[in-house]
Amino acid sequence: MNPADAGGPAPRALLIFPCNGSGLEALDCLGESFRCIGFIDDQPGRLPPQVHGVPVLGRGALAEHPEALVLAVPGGPESYPQRAAAIAGLGVPPQRWATVVHPRASVSPRARLGRNLLLMAGAVVTTDATLGSHVCVLPNSVIHHHAEVGSFTLVCANVTVAGGVHVGEGCYLGSGSSLRNGVRIGAGALVGMGSTVVRDVPEGCVVAGTPARRLR
Repeated sequence: MNPADAGGPAPRALLIFPCNGSGLEALDCLGESFRCIGFIDDQPGRLPPQVHGVPVLGRGALAEHPEALVLAVPGGPESYPQRAAAIAGLGVPPQRWATVVHPRASVSPRARLGRNLLLMAGAVVTTDATLGSHVCVLPNSVIHHHAEVGSFTLVCANVTVAGGVHVGEGCYLGSGSSLRNGVRIGAGALVGMGSTVVRDVPEGCVVAGTPARRLR
């Protein structure tokens, strides 16, 4: 049933950028709060006109649909350092950013969330945790009490961020990694898949292993 038919609010129109990776997975997270009216892609001609029934559009759609909110989820392990620039390049004002929480994610009412967030199925954000803006949390990851995750950070699947951890801006936490209570991850750092971080990680470093050691 459409929420509007039951007297609830109508779903908000949403544009998702880009049409790959987390952008496609975001479709499964919308619930009844959003209605995706298009993917934004910088090269729409390289893709079919529609993907999963959703039109693939150029950046002009941002101006053509001023009523639509925007979810921007670019970036991966190779491109995460450019994530902030890619999002800023859309020129979206703060009030248009969406926060998308999968119906099976759990967020404490005492958590603090920024703008342009995507929390996938099974993600858990507990009491007094803070997520900055432009953060993605993939399935079954847990952000524990008083942890802070900086803006533009990607938290992959099955990550555990223990209590009191501070993750700087623009980081990448690989799938299955675990961060011990109270550690600090410097801005722009990458934590490899399956790693266990037991000590602080300097800015811009790449660490991996159990316990995690600096690779570069």
